[in-house]
Amino acid sequence: MSFFKHIQNGTEEVIVDDRFEDLLNHSGKKLRVKLGVDPTRPDLTLGHMVVLNKLRQFQDMGHQGILIIGDYTAMIGDPTGRSSLRPSLNKEEVYQNAETYLEQAYKILDRNRTEVRRNSEWFETMSFEDCLNLSRRMTVARMLERDDFSKRYKGSTPISIVEFLYPLIQGYDSVMIKSDVELGGSDQLFNMLVGRKLQEEEGLPPQAVITTPLLVGLDGEKKMSKSLDNYIAFNDSPQEMFGKIMSISDDLMWDYYRLLLIKEETQIDRMKKENHPMENKKHLAKSLVSLLHDAKVSQYQLDNWDAVFSKNQVPKEMPEYFWEDLFSCKTQCVLTDLLSASGLFESKGAAKRLVQQGAIKVNGVRVTDVNAVWEKPVEPMVLQSGKRLFFRVIP
Repeated sequence: MSFFKHIQNGTEEVIVDDRFEDLLNHSGKKLRVKLGVDPTRPDLTLGHMVVLNKLRQFQDMGHQGILIIGDYTAMIGDPTGRSSLRPSLNKEEVYQNAETYLEQAYKILDRNRTEVRRNSEWFETMSFEDCLNLSRRMTVARMLERDDFSKRYKGSTPISIVEFLYPLIQGYDSVMIKSDVELGGSDQLFNMLVGRKLQEEEGLPPQAVITTPLLVGLDGEKKMSKSLDNYIAFNDSPQEMFGKIMSISDDLMWDYYRLLLIKEETQIDRMKKENHPMENKKHLAKSLVSLLHDAKVSQYQLDNWDAVFSKNQVPKEMPEYFWEDLFSCKTQCVLTDLLSASGLFESKGAAKRLVQQGAIKVNGVRVTDVNAVWEKPVEPMVLQSGKRLFFRVIP
């Protein structure tokens, strides 16, 4: 298989000029491959992993990865897919988030073939005149071709001028680093084409644009997003990551195999035929936890999952609280107060409803009386909500 065919696997759209395939397959040129991430929150997600995998493919072929930390663009907020204004971040928030990104990204990327840039390097030195001149290079009509902007405009939903600037700013990054290729999710196509246009206007060879599919999040409907809180983060604890992966649907897990573990269709077909869906999902969870943490930890989480869900045992690890810390040395308390004080439930009302629904167990015994009073235990006691939430109270 040619390098070009290899790169096309697992992509949504590939926009190149006539020279690209030859550059990739025969020229020996080390391509500069750009990927930008905005540090809007401290965590990278498995959604980022899809495009990080593609960048790693280029690196494994000997090319140079350029990871742009969008510390400047993050203060604007990417309007892609937004139906309303995005809350703005200040410099300190962006800086703190950016600090965590690199070590997370290096779980996938080759550190030695990754050049890290921050787009504040060039934007902080731009004058207002420079900004105006950049703005002249895009028309309002062109911006309104974007589906999200068009819908907001027709619905009389506010669009700030600064949001219009976002694609120009992302595109100008490509000019500054002279990228040969830009990678991004399929929702970034418009922004990446702006970069290609700006490069041409600057007399530079236009970058190839390669988009990857969007990973659907835990809700099973929308793309994985920090803004939507339907994500699995690189920094999730192994237990939390394993549990979240196990919560996705049987149908959705195959996209995770394709996009995160880079499984071919022949491999997926074989797994579907040979294994039970639950075994395939456990293998997926174990593989991803192993990749982002380590193999011993992933095996421990698999064993723990089997103990709790297959054998109805109590997990080895769970949050622990001292009675005195929760209840100021009281000798007894109402069960719903005990649940609420742990901070693991949305509210006292939510804890009460779970008791009424029979979802709460104390030391393995189901409790349905919302007025039940619990004495301070002599030995540690385990409280359980459903099959996934456990915590221990220590006397």
